[in-house]
Amino acid sequence: MSDLRELYQEVIFDHNRRPRNFGPLTGANRHAEGFNPLCGDQLTLNLMVQEGVIQDVRFEGSGCAICTASASLMTEALKGKTELEAAALFEEFHHLVMGEKTEVDLGKLKVLAGVSEFPARVKCATLAWHTLNSALKNEAQPASTE
Repeated sequence: MSDLRELYQEVIFDHNRRPRNFGPLTGANRHAEGFNPLCGDQLTLNLMVQEGVIQDVRFEGSGCAICTASASLMTEALKGKTELEAAALFEEFHHLVMGEKTEVDLGKLKVLAGVSEFPARVKCATLAWHTLNSALKNEAQPASTE
């Protein structure tokens, strides 16, 4: 295994063991639930959006290592982004985990690029992102990977 792949795996394991921005968010004004029926991942995403900018974001729930790491990395990447930037980031991230070329540097999110080799795991990696889209649109129905 290459050193880079080992580093990427370590980052994923670290974000799974010690997820960033995990827990409730007092004063959240956007909220969505997400569920992956394939492996049982479920999460709640809470955002504080002011004047179109994501001021804070936190998640709760349970899921596999890929799901938890993806949610943790996503929350780090979203703070300070506009709603439009967050939507564009989702698109680029989706290209990454589908094994497609991306147009922007995704920073730490690149550690999840290897998921493209395991199609069933793409749903694990994108659950938090689909839930984000639901929260930004104020959709009442839970987000799903199906």
